[in-house]
Amino acid sequence: MSSRRSRSRQSGASAEITDAQITDLVSKLQQLIPELRARRSDKVSASKVLQETCNYIKNLHREVDDLSDRLSELLANTDSNSAQAAIIRSLLMVWFVLSRHQRETPPSDPCEAVVD
Repeated sequence: MSSRRSRSRQSGASAEITDAQITDLVSKLQQLIPELRARRSDKVSASKVLQETCNYIKNLHREVDDLSDRLSELLANTDSNSAQAAIIRSLLMVWFVLSRHQRETPPSDPCEAVVD
């Protein structure tokens, strides 16, 4: 346990998360990540769970970008007045809005700070 967390507990800060809550959250993350789900009975460090979570999220971002590219190509080869084109445009618009929001509020990459 870090000394900072110890001091926070001693000062009675009720907003601080407990070690038990952290353990529970890490366990829930482990259940969500396919790479780690198979190792449920194995003891996996919190650091490993966080690193795999970051890797999984990065892979999801890549998949979204790839799908967006494929949708753009599909749209280019579709009659612009068709129902299919309208669906593709709406999907691309959702992707654009989400990616724009992400660019406007770019946190420093927390995944880069995770060390095994």
